[in-house]
Amino acid sequence: MSAIFGLIPLALSTDRVWWMPSNGALHGLAIDHLMWWNLAILSALFVLAHILLITALFRSRPLKLHHSDGQQEEESRDRGRKVADKLWKSELILLFALTLLYTWMAISAQRLWATIRYQGAAPQALQVEVTGEQFQWYFRYPGTDAAFGLTRPELINAPAGNPLGIDRTDPHSTDDIISSILVLPAGREVDLNLRSIDVIHGFFIPGMRLKQNAVPGMPMHIHFTPSIPGDYAILCSQVCGLGHARMQTHLRVVSNDEYLTWLASHAPKPIEGATR
Repeated sequence: MSAIFGLIPLALSTDRVWWMPSNGALHGLAIDHLMWWNLAILSALFVLAHILLITALFRSRPLKLHHSDGQQEEESRDRGRKVADKLWKSELILLFALTLLYTWMAISAQRLWATIRYQGAAPQALQVEVTGEQFQWYFRYPGTDAAFGLTRPELINAPAGNPLGIDRTDPHSTDDIISSILVLPAGREVDLNLRSIDVIHGFFIPGMRLKQNAVPGMPMHIHFTPSIPGDYAILCSQVCGLGHARMQTHLRVVSNDEYLTWLASHAPKPIEGATR
């Protein structure tokens, strides 16, 4: 059991968790710490419970034959009372310690959850719209005007190059950028606006410790700060149809200069005769 608790300092000193991909988000380290605490406590209790069971099965004390039956029965009662008292005190101490520990963990988890989902993103956060559709993720950036154009369901036509139904007559839509991969600058907070066109999809980035369902007719926001450049898998965590396994893409975290270069290279060409 001491060996299990000895893993805790090691877990708290590294960003790498052996059963999960490397963390790339600012909030991810706190989530990993809570998971390590849960694993360590549950593992210790698992080992302790089995030690007690095995001890109870194989431990026996032969009674002295020269005592009378009454003396044997009294000695057995005394031993039982002493063992029961020790176990009762140990259980109370263990229960009190676990209550304090899990109270702290529950408060920490609630604060972390509220920071990501209930607390709004900063005004300067980068705005990105995420749309799930069988079986594809689409990412829309507002362009230089920092405003998304209008979308209309009747205009959705993926083969014609308009998978989101963007109304091109809206002046705000002319500079919107649509991408099949998510590209973000490292160190800047991002506010994701999640939506779905058809069924419930689960937007899941394991490397960012991020998961949120996209529900039709119910826009949802989730914000985070990517901190480590690299490529991270984006999956769908809800079974959304026969092609569910194909609904994968990736997040590319780059430097701010690389991000600006990418935006410029993907900016839509102005339409001739279009006015703002």
